[in-house]
Amino acid sequence: MAGRLAASNPDATRSLTLTWQDPLASAAEGAGMSGLDYMKAIAAGEIPPAPIAVLLDMGPVELAEGMVTFSGQPGEEHYNPIGIVHGGYAATVLDSAIGCAVHTTLPAGMAYASLGLEVKYQRAITRDTGEILCRAEVSYRGRRQATADARLTAASTGKLLATGTGTCMLLGTDLTENQAGNA
Repeated sequence: MAGRLAASNPDATRSLTLTWQDPLASAAEGAGMSGLDYMKAIAAGEIPPAPIAVLLDMGPVELAEGMVTFSGQPGEEHYNPIGIVHGGYAATVLDSAIGCAVHTTLPAGMAYASLGLEVKYQRAITRDTGEILCRAEVSYRGRRQATADARLTAASTGKLLATGTGTCMLLGTDLTENQAGNA
């Protein structure tokens, strides 16, 4: 349908070309690293970002154990039919930052999967919002699950755009004695 509309209305037509690397090769490269080291390698450009990060123009800009800040640049390619950035953009940035904050607490050989995400939207996002920042911090880290809270703000004004809380399932059995005590 978009192709047909582009032919009939070329002045209003936009296009976007994306380039990404094999996500399975990147995951395999990071599998032998702690979660924090893996995230640092992605932030430093030593390991390619996930394709979703390329698609949504987002990535980590600050990292510590249990904490991640993502930066993103919402554009009109993220718009919904009513002329603002789709709420799924904010939800995906929140979910990604939450998951990566949890990932920074994991030893090599462990992974995570999102179990649940609750998002509250405070303000609409448009391309004019400019750069967004999403800071996520782990609030609970057990043996099988971890929870993190995140705030999505406009970088230029600091205004709150959305908040989220997510829970992740921890995958793998290579827990150290220190982490095994956190039930």
